[in-house]
Amino acid sequence: MSSYRKELEKYRDIDEDEILRSLSPEELEQLDAELQEMDPENMLLPAGLRQRDQTKKSPTGPLDREALMQHLERQALETKERDDLVPFTGEKKGKPFIQPKREIPAAEQITLEPELEEALAKATDAEMCDIAAILGMYTLMSNKQYYDAICSGEICNTEGISSVVQPDKYKPVPDEPPNPTDIEETLRRVQSNDQGLEEVNLNNMQDIAAPIITELCQAMKRNTYVRRFSLVATRSGDPVANAIAEMLRENRSLQSLNIESNFISSTGLMAVLKAVRENSTLTELRVDNQRHWPGDAVEMEMAAMLEHCPSIVRFGYHFTQQGPRARAARAVTHNNELRRQQKKT
Repeated sequence: MSSYRKELEKYRDIDEDEILRSLSPEELEQLDAELQEMDPENMLLPAGLRQRDQTKKSPTGPLDREALMQHLERQALETKERDDLVPFTGEKKGKPFIQPKREIPAAEQITLEPELEEALAKATDAEMCDIAAILGMYTLMSNKQYYDAICSGEICNTEGISSVVQPDKYKPVPDEPPNPTDIEETLRRVQSNDQGLEEVNLNNMQDIAAPIITELCQAMKRNTYVRRFSLVATRSGDPVANAIAEMLRENRSLQSLNIESNFISSTGLMAVLKAVRENSTLTELRVDNQRHWPGDAVEMEMAAMLEHCPSIVRFGYHFTQQGPRARAARAVTHNNELRRQQKKT
């Protein structure tokens, strides 16, 4: 094997482009033919290497795109439109289909008493729906009509009998109101360590610039009153994740951190997870639903972080691999059990 490897070493630094430039046109053509004969059905090869070149015409000159576009436009204008073989006149041919009336045989005809005949003749569509529901003829109406007639106890559905299932009409649900948080006021209160501010909620505020969030994270390093920090759907990326990681290494009052639904990559998540290991006060961390899947290495780091951080009792992430999912579940269960025992003592 050693001699074979030494034999291959001399081919490692060969310049293939230099060899191809030194070949004559006849040798290139022969090489092309041999490549085609090697594996003509290999779909991984380019089309020029899977099909023999059958054109021998020499090029007429360099490509002039403007001249080509003018030629195609002139050719399209000069070409006459094709005349329809049968011009459309809008005339409808044939007779419209009319459903034939089916005569009920005498043996199948039902004769009712005159009082019932008169009552049914004067019944409205809503009353017919209730009668059909009472008789169990649910195929003549939609599910909503049937259950309205059975459960309401009174005539309330006036749609009439119809075997066509109609969708229920739902009331439009208005959009959620925008986040009313004042960024500048919140930043000022965090910097001044306002004891009345215990939660910073910037959810769904997608127009926040990354430097402002970074400045807010810098102020959170020295804040001792904020307990919950949420940045859901703020289009935050790795710069914000790095700022959060620096904040977690120094902050000792934050208990809940939510950075779900953002654009943080595996590098940013890894920085946050490593910083959580140095924080002993954080009890809840949510990092799910990022723009890209972070990868197996990040999921393994999440499980290892939960095993080494007994303070984390709630962790928000949907694992894709069974191994880190089981490790994380055992770690969270163990951390909650430790918290329960500490409360008892």
